[in-house]
Amino acid sequence: MSSSVAANPSSRASAGSSGTFSRFRGPNHTLVVVLLALLLATLIELAFAAPATALSPEHYVCDGDPLLAQVDNGAVDAPNLPNTTAGTVPGAVVLLRWRDLNLQLPRTNNAGPPSYTDGKWWWSEEDPGHPRFLQRRGAISSFACQRPGDHA
Repeated sequence: MSSSVAANPSSRASAGSSGTFSRFRGPNHTLVVVLLALLLATLIELAFAAPATALSPEHYVCDGDPLLAQVDNGAVDAPNLPNTTAGTVPGAVVLLRWRDLNLQLPRTNNAGPPSYTDGKWWWSEEDPGHPRFLQRRGAISSFACQRPGDHA
């Protein structure tokens, strides 16, 4: 009897452990594992994905030619930065399409409304209806900008 008792506990332990985990095996086991893996992958992607940060493009007329301006905050990993101004953060850029130019100007760290410059071109929307658009080529050239339909 003692030999059957000795054999019995080991067989019970193995039967108990396989019985406990056997309910997770079978045709649904693979489906559950795949769904959990997809859920985990989605959560990881959402945790590390950069937020959609491009603002709607704005249309202007500068020196008689159409200009398209779009602010993009870029891949900012800390959206609650202390020097966020008018929805932009350090690392933001403005994309300008004007005449034959495609400019990408980084945001300055100047106080006040956001301004953008690459050292040659300057863009600032202190007055959103009439932004400042400048070019430095020896002297500074200023281009008069306004929203389409504004006659100021």
